[in-house]
Amino acid sequence: MSKPKFAILDDYQNIGLSHFTHLEPRIEIHSFPETLDPRDPIQQDALIQRLLPFDVVLAMRERTPFFASTVTALPNLKLLLTTGTRNLALDLASFSERGIPVAGTEGRPPGVNSTVQHTWALILGLARHIARDDAAVKQGRWQGSLGFNLSGKSLGVLGLGKLGAQTAKIAIEAFGMEVIAWSTNLTQEKADEQALAHGLPAGTFVVSPSKSAFFATADVVSVHNVLSERTRGIVAKPELDAMKKRAIIVNTSRGPLIDEADLLESLKAGGIRGAALDVFDPEPLPLDSPWRTTAWGQDGRSEVILSPHMGYGEEDLLHGWYEEVAENLERWLNGKELLREMN
Repeated sequence: MSKPKFAILDDYQNIGLSHFTHLEPRIEIHSFPETLDPRDPIQQDALIQRLLPFDVVLAMRERTPFFASTVTALPNLKLLLTTGTRNLALDLASFSERGIPVAGTEGRPPGVNSTVQHTWALILGLARHIARDDAAVKQGRWQGSLGFNLSGKSLGVLGLGKLGAQTAKIAIEAFGMEVIAWSTNLTQEKADEQALAHGLPAGTFVVSPSKSAFFATADVVSVHNVLSERTRGIVAKPELDAMKKRAIIVNTSRGPLIDEADLLESLKAGGIRGAALDVFDPEPLPLDSPWRTTAWGQDGRSEVILSPHMGYGEEDLLHGWYEEVAENLERWLNGKELLREMN
């Protein structure tokens, strides 16, 4: 009898294979680090052909979407493993209809969330011109820009969930910033509950009276909404036009929360001080993307810092996720109940 076939998708750092080598006598393992985007019909066909032979697929959280049309086109698929406790890129109903279990992971290192740490790296990188000055020094130049002080400034948190609240707490305790918050259903009562849950007095997080007032007031806007049809494009031209000329915006949540065309227009015109982005649509960014090819920070254009969706790209977290996936794969091979089933 032939061994089951196992596909590892989107392992950009090539760290996954080592966690599964002990299972190689029992399963055939293949890795496909290049992401295919099924929203493109050609890439969708290529994805189906790639995965046709496989019994088990490991999908890195929200890198390769699995639409119903993909799931129904994979007759050999018996198990879908994914990283994280939630993967909105999976059509769970279609897996359930086929009787294909989906199981995730939950392990996260203790302390401040990895994405929150990355958010602050981007805020500070933009405020202190780290990338620009690093390049200048390496090219033989010296000082050419001045940073701006965060103390006493206003941090606007768009979406005051767990990550938004952690980001806000750091703003207050580390930099003496004021925090305002806004989202569609956020009330002052809910904001006070978040403040108390993070060891801060009620009233520390002030809910802005309106969306327009939020964007007009914040010196730094940090985006922390969950992506849905309701929040897609929640930041667009009216919000960007309302921002202060010297304000910055940071997005470590999801690319489509900000209207890309409107943001590009604003930044190319120098409408705000700058933007720091960790998330895009699509991902990975095409080589000819204007984010890659524009000379940012020159000729009146705003400063831009880019990172390749590294908010959760932390070694302890990723290795921990792969270990949990390997444990579930071994349980499946042994006919045992899966852990952390999602459907």
